[in-house]
Amino acid sequence: MHPAPPNRLKRLLAEGKPALGCWLSLNSTIATEIAAGSGFDWVLLDMEHSLYGIEAVERHLLAARHGGEAEFAIRVPSVDPVLIKRLLDAGARSFMFPFVQTVEEARLAVAATRYPPAGIRGVAGGTRAGRFGTNKDYLAKAADEIVVIVQIESQQAAANIPASGAIDGVDALLIGANDLAATMGLLGQVDHPEVKAAFDAAFRAIRATGKAAGFQFFDLEYARKLISDGFTLAAVGGDVNMMLRGSAEVIGALR
Repeated sequence: MHPAPPNRLKRLLAEGKPALGCWLSLNSTIATEIAAGSGFDWVLLDMEHSLYGIEAVERHLLAARHGGEAEFAIRVPSVDPVLIKRLLDAGARSFMFPFVQTVEEARLAVAATRYPPAGIRGVAGGTRAGRFGTNKDYLAKAADEIVVIVQIESQQAAANIPASGAIDGVDALLIGANDLAATMGLLGQVDHPEVKAAFDAAFRAIRATGKAAGFQFFDLEYARKLISDGFTLAAVGGDVNMMLRGSAEVIGALR
């Protein structure tokens, strides 16, 4: 029952330093363990689009902590306070919330991660989060290590960036380019000039709030540009993508 280290991701975002992340979709604890020890600052388990149940999440969390120093984050399927409560008790502390359309949803995302009176999280004493009751400071200090990331994936969400970014407890806002394009009627066209303009405008709005801006692009040249522009929450690789890319490289070199 070693104490969890300080949240590396939270500190990097607060300091305005790039935090490089790896997206995990394979449901392989070995892949999670390797990624967590490969130099990434954070790894993210994608519960929204991949086949992870809550017990599988627990196994991946333990694999990540065994594997290395990367912060373990979870993209939950929705803003669901009951699910968040269970994941927090299991020891998770960094969350990404998809398709947060309104300011009310952003506030609920934060509230789900905080105990009253700051939020609505239920209290349980004997969970992994508090080292099974041995961490006497956990209730008072839990919020200090929690990361809340809201995803901007529509024009409505983009319009609400100033208000959502002003919420205490929101650490970062990540622009989901694919969903943004889809909600603009340009499905699959992330390179369309209108989508790029909307993406750039959302980035400027996030920067104006003082919160960290995030992206998910596995094109390394483009990722490098976005980081140089000022994005700091940077999802730059994924287990599926790296496996496909590595396989193509091997086959391309030998056939």
